[in-house]
Amino acid sequence: MADQEQAEIRLVVARLRQEHEDFDAAINAMIQIGCDALRVQRMKKKKLVIKDRLSKLEDQIIPDIIA
Repeated sequence: MADQEQAEIRLVVARLRQEHEDFDAAINAMIQIGCDALRVQRMKKKKLVIKDRLSKLEDQIIPDIIA
């Protein structure tokens, strides 16, 4: 993988990590104010999608090495 391509993936990973943290904070705030459970569940699902994308991108940066 080219250095530039890897750098771009790292930028996307950093952005997704921030977005994941933002969703976590939003979910916690929604729970504290007693927001609709369905809305909270939808936010959690979006957060999970972001986490899945993060995992796939991180696997591209650090491939599995079987020793």
